[in-house]
Parts: sequence; structure tokens; C-alpha cells
Amino acid sequence: MPVTHAALVRRPFEGIPAERDLVAMRQLIPAATMSARTTPEHGVDGKAVDVTIATVLPLLWPAVRRSDGSVVIGLQATVPGGDLSRAFGQAIVQALALEPGQPVTALEVTEGSPRLQDVLDLTGDFPLTVHDSFSFWLDAAAERTAEVEAALAQSDESILPTAAIEGLPHAFWVDAGSKEHLRWVLDADEDAVIDAVARLHARRASGLGDGTRYVGSFRAEGLTVPVWDLPKGFGPEGVEAAAADLRDRFERALATTEPLTALERRARGGIVARQVTLR
Repeated sequence: MPVTHAALVRRPFEGIPAERDLVAMRQLIPAATMSARTTPEHGVDGKAVDVTIATVLPLLWPAVRRSDGSVVIGLQATVPGGDLSRAFGQAIVQALALEPGQPVTALEVTEGSPRLQDVLDLTGDFPLTVHDSFSFWLDAAAERTAEVEAALAQSDESILPTAAIEGLPHAFWVDAGSKEHLRWVLDADEDAVIDAVARLHARRASGLGDGTRYVGSFRAEGLTVPVWDLPKGFGPEGVEAAAADLRDRFERALATTEPLTALERRARGGIVARQVTLR
């Protein structure tokens, strides 16, 4: 039966090795792709099929089958039901039932639809690539006419410059125009993240350097994403330079189990009072 009001799965990508990057692709990154494969059982004729997990596809399609038989899914599509994993597992199933070169325009999610954890080979590496263009939309077999190039260039104008931070896994720098931000996807409880920031803030060590500051956190697909404001011109290079030190400080603070000191409690109160509601 169709799933239209299924219970919300708050952490839909749990169990997939790339969970934190999948959350970033769903919520944070404008243009990115990740390589994956189906299991042989969920492929074609008992053979695994290549899957490209993308941030978004044209017209917000949930999936498309390439001319070479591979599948691309778009994680930022609006999908039915309360379980993103089941919806995109179904997107792969429907795409593989199409002739090559055709998109999935609407999903038919049922209680029997498989989840991504069922469909994908979880032993893969799931490499993530952040792009500055939506050129990954184009099928290698498609003709790149002047009209296609013009439409692609127009779409590319909407992309906010974004970069993955090598020294801070699952963290992403973005130039949002008037400001730059660092957003770091963590597998940690939000209260524990705020406690960690409070411990650092009490020591004046919660930022990445001069002109940077922690501004709040938000929940995304069951994970916590703390956010820092950065001054214009800080750039991904500035984040990389501070990444190892921030990671060491933050992870040590996150692992601390002692009660907050009086100074840390005051810092926490200030953080909670000032915390911005972020999306």
C-alpha cells in the first residue's frame, strides 16, 4: 500500500558509512556527487549497478536512469513518506525499471519499498565530490547544444561557493555573500555539542581565529550541525589552517564528562540565549 503518512524516521541514513556526508548533501551543499553501487540482488540480472548520489537533479527529479544504465538520485528532491531512506531506495528501484535515458518524476513508496541500507553495497568507499557546476546533470551521451549550455550556466549562477574541509571531515565552508560560514556535521547530541562549545568559550577557545565565532547549531536528519561565522576573505584555506587545532580542541571538549564549572555554565547560558535559529 502507498506510504503517504508514514512515521518520521529521524535518522534515515543511520547505518550507511557516509551518513554524515549524506546529511550534508541533503541540507548543506548545493552541488555535489557521491559514488555508490547497488548490491547484486538489487541490480540488474544479478549484477550490481553504479549509482551516483547527487544533491539535486533537474526539475527536482528524485532519480534518472542514464543512457549507460546507471542511476542518479537527487537527495534534495521532495519525496513522500517519513523515511528518506525508503523513498530513495524506491527511487533506485523505479529508475532501474525504466528504459535508459528516462527520469523518475514521481515516487510510488510502499511499506515494501527497500531502504538505501538494503539497496546499496555498504562496503563501498562512498567518495564525495563537491562541484562548482551542475554539469554532472548531463548524460555523457547527450548533445551539449548552445541551449543546454545556456541553461546550465543559468543554473550554475545559483551555486554558493562551497568546499569540503580536508582537515575537518564532514565539515563544509560556504561563501554566503555577506558572510562566510563553517558548518560541521556531527554524530553527537545537540546538548553535548553546546556543552562542548561552552567549555571552549569559557577559555575563549570556541572560534577558529580572529573575527570568527560560533553562532549556533541545528538538527538535520537526526544529526547536529554547529555553525561558525567567518569574516569575508577567510576562505577554505583559513579553515584548513585552523582545522586540526579546532578538531582537537572540540573533540576533547566533547569527550569531557565532568560537570560544567560555574564559568562554563555562565558561558552555556549566554550561548543558549544568543543562539540563532538556523536552517
